[in-house]
Amino acid sequence: MSDVVPARNALISVSDKMGLTDLAAGLQAAGVTIYSTGGTRTHLQQSGIEVEDVAEYTGFPEMLDGRVKTLHPRIFAGILARRDRDDHLAKLDEHDIEPFDIVVVNLYPFAATAARLGSTREECVEQIDIGGPSLVRAAAKNQNDVVIATSPEQYSEIIEQLDTLGGTTLELRRRLAAEAFEHTATYDRSIADYLSGDHVSGEFPGTMNVSLRRKAQLRYGENPHQRAALYSDPSERSANLVSARQISGKELSYNNLLDLDAALEIVRSFAEPAASVMKHNNPCGAATDLTLVDAVEKAMAGDPLSAFGSVIGLNRTVDIKTAELLCEPGLFIEAIVAPDFEAGAVGLLTTRPKWKDNVRLMQVGRLDTLGPKFSRRFISGGMLVQDADRMTSSPLQWKTVTETEVDDDLWDDISFGWEMVRHVKSNAIVLAKETALIGVGAGQMSRVDSVEISIDKAGDRADGAILASDAFFPFPDSIELAAKAGIIAIVQPGGSRRDDEVIAACDEFEIPMVFTGRRHFKH
Repeated sequence: MSDVVPARNALISVSDKMGLTDLAAGLQAAGVTIYSTGGTRTHLQQSGIEVEDVAEYTGFPEMLDGRVKTLHPRIFAGILARRDRDDHLAKLDEHDIEPFDIVVVNLYPFAATAARLGSTREECVEQIDIGGPSLVRAAAKNQNDVVIATSPEQYSEIIEQLDTLGGTTLELRRRLAAEAFEHTATYDRSIADYLSGDHVSGEFPGTMNVSLRRKAQLRYGENPHQRAALYSDPSERSANLVSARQISGKELSYNNLLDLDAALEIVRSFAEPAASVMKHNNPCGAATDLTLVDAVEKAMAGDPLSAFGSVIGLNRTVDIKTAELLCEPGLFIEAIVAPDFEAGAVGLLTTRPKWKDNVRLMQVGRLDTLGPKFSRRFISGGMLVQDADRMTSSPLQWKTVTETEVDDDLWDDISFGWEMVRHVKSNAIVLAKETALIGVGAGQMSRVDSVEISIDKAGDRADGAILASDAFFPFPDSIELAAKAGIIAIVQPGGSRRDDEVIAACDEFEIPMVFTGRRHFKH
């Protein structure tokens, strides 16, 4: 026996009208009678679609400003009646109830309203859908006989099956039923999160649910033997890689996405034109300047060897001058993320270099909003949640703890270095000169090892540079290495039991040292 269920009647009640006219036209062409409510019915009628009014069908008017429209036995019995039960069908006949074979419902835009700046609590509460989730759940429950559509992306497949098969398949109905319950679960979760925000004690909710939607199946993970996928967070409103538009280039890899995300996080923290060059999730170059092209030139010079095959983050629209710089011979760039790209810049980047067909250009839009408030990391058995490390302190709160004072012309470099060190894996040491990164020591088990690596990376450029450390120095040995390399200022949180020894070492070498009072570990 075929599992294809023919369609005679459809109930449509949607908030998102995208693709609705085409869907309704397809249903009408297939001989399906359409029942609808309120704004949906008006929209369809204005598009020339014949629609039966739900209020006329039920004999009960819409009321309470539209809060009650579809909550009626003639609607729900028509959805929930099992077609393989003679007693169910007899009840439909007894009460003159039409069976609904197709239900198309998407819900009030609660999450979008709650995320909109200036939205009131009353406005948000009014967007809590009651009838919609009930219709979705009823249709999904009766998946053996009813197909439920909750997204415009599902419409074409339903119409295609009606055209080719004369109905919908059980496989499609079951899949869309699963997606429907995901849809209502995400919707309810957004409401619960919003309402609990006013009532939970402390800053973190008593329960935390993560509802993500798969956006892409990736070629592989960190290594070829690992499978991987990309999921989107519908609650995230700031500029990000997942919602970015890829202008050109090959498919993004798992590692590309990690590096691009880190590159974007660096440049969005600067008000000035900024560039970051990422390799293996650590910056090998970064800089700020008055123009984007100058910032990029300084950033690429930070560690030219490591910059080969890197990804680049920019906080300004990529102009032709910047594109011309990036097209110079000897460079190989995997991907670039920026708010936007001038048409001429896209033309250069995708036609001139040897890697022209491969470079991924990612347009994320304006960077005028910060990223997520919390950072989340999964561990075996659960998830760690913390405030995102965005509270960078002001130099006005810092303290020079040495007898040697900081020269006024060094403060820009000190501030730049302190901002950069929080983006480097701990133990982290960065060297900076002329607001550019010239040496990085990252992820070492010993802080003095990170100092040695950063000095080695900088080479002769270390002479006259400043040094920033993400945490305190436990011993003065790092100061001795810095002095030998020609470091002229140090910034660090302070807080070690041996701070006095470290300060004394700086005074011995006449190196000014600034305590910020804030640590920036990044594990």
